[in-house]
Amino acid sequence: MHKKFLTNLGLILFLNLLIKPIYVFGIDKAVQFQVGTAAYGIYFAIFNFSFLLTIILDFGITNFNNKNISQNNHLLTKHFSSLFTLKLLLAVIYIIVVVVVGLLIGYDTRLMKLLLIQGFNMFLLFFINYLRSNLAGLHLFKTDGLISVLDRTIMIIACVFLLHSGVFYTENGIMYFVYTQTVAYSIAAITAFVIIVRKTHSFKLKWNFPFSLMIMKKSLPFAILTLLMSFYNRIDSVMIERMLPDGDVQSGIYAQAFRILDATNMIAFLVAGVLLPVFSRMLKHKESVEPLVKLISRLLLTPAIVIGIGCLFYSRELMEMLYPIHQTDTAELYAEHLNEASKIFSLLMLSFIAISTTYIYGTLLTANGNLRQLNFMAASGMVLNIIFNYILIRKYEAYGSAISSMSTQFLTAIIQLSIAQKIFKFNVNYRLLFAFLIFTLGVIAINYYSKTLNFQFFQANNWLVNFAIMCSACGLWAFVTGMISIKAIFRLLKF
Repeated sequence: MHKKFLTNLGLILFLNLLIKPIYVFGIDKAVQFQVGTAAYGIYFAIFNFSFLLTIILDFGITNFNNKNISQNNHLLTKHFSSLFTLKLLLAVIYIIVVVVVGLLIGYDTRLMKLLLIQGFNMFLLFFINYLRSNLAGLHLFKTDGLISVLDRTIMIIACVFLLHSGVFYTENGIMYFVYTQTVAYSIAAITAFVIIVRKTHSFKLKWNFPFSLMIMKKSLPFAILTLLMSFYNRIDSVMIERMLPDGDVQSGIYAQAFRILDATNMIAFLVAGVLLPVFSRMLKHKESVEPLVKLISRLLLTPAIVIGIGCLFYSRELMEMLYPIHQTDTAELYAEHLNEASKIFSLLMLSFIAISTTYIYGTLLTANGNLRQLNFMAASGMVLNIIFNYILIRKYEAYGSAISSMSTQFLTAIIQLSIAQKIFKFNVNYRLLFAFLIFTLGVIAINYYSKTLNFQFFQANNWLVNFAIMCSACGLWAFVTGMISIKAIFRLLKF
């Protein structure tokens, strides 16, 4: 089980690390440059607003289905047709609710058009995730990995031509970007649908009310969890855009910093996507999950600590490299936005440590069916995040939202770790905890001293040399402290 998990996880990570960084740092960033900070800020806020209501789209069906199919493969043929019909009905309800709520919070005609198309894109995105849950449930991780990068690959190819043509410089530039997403998601959804249909013995569009009601009752706890976590993960930019006079600009600045977190978060998200069916199957067969949890904790949290602390120390330099002064910027405006984005970036990246912890222990608790505890945790996180945002955004603008986000992420991560420890009665490994502490203190020290290094031959990009030395030293420190052990990985591969 461990060998299959690590092999398939490696393939999925390779494909996504190959494609998605190109999209995030090449395409998405370039689009923001061409459409402008304010226009992109509006898009970013509406994207997150449409995400908040995706409970209606999914209703927890994807996570429920992933867990269910991984434990009972034969249910794919039995349930797929009815679930497909249910997903279409939920999509119609979702679009109606999105439009109504959008009107209630004051979106004008221009924004409503963007919201409507973005809502349809969100349906396609979540439909792809549902189809992928069937592939993951069947442990077809290679196929799942290819589908996971298909939409981004299409977006990269299409946007290269659109960026070169300069179409994003036009007044409706952001709409062209959204339409391109529609095409890419549609192709990926159709491809995944065809693959799944071939795995079933029959497919017929049909409405089964008793079945749909039963599924929605079973998936309700998953739906509530999805809603609550969506709120404390995605409401930041919506509140920024609605609460501040220059909310579109502030949201755009927040998006600059959030983009890097979103890219690094991809790694933890993909790990969780593979972990859920693996944990589900292991728990069904009463296998011990403790060795796998400890292994993944080492492999995921070690780079998360390096990334989080490294970005804290090098926030200004990294943001300046990723967002060089643009032809539409003035030097004064650029410096102001860069200062704000750098401060936001440092806090958001620190929260990556907490997010990685959540993906490990939250996924384990989901696989074990501890939805009541997770929903209580997520509800607490949502309430605190909204309160913190309401207070801090007024005083510190987008930076206040970053403070709120980091605080909420660490609080909810600690709660999930504590719940998992109590339920599974894991042996407290003081040696591992001490190794984590020593490793973290060492990473802080390495970052601090790397900033003081000065090489006369590399004056132009001296910080890049320092950053490379820091990363290398942290990697070596991980082996010295035992956070990463090649011997332990090979021993687990023999299972």
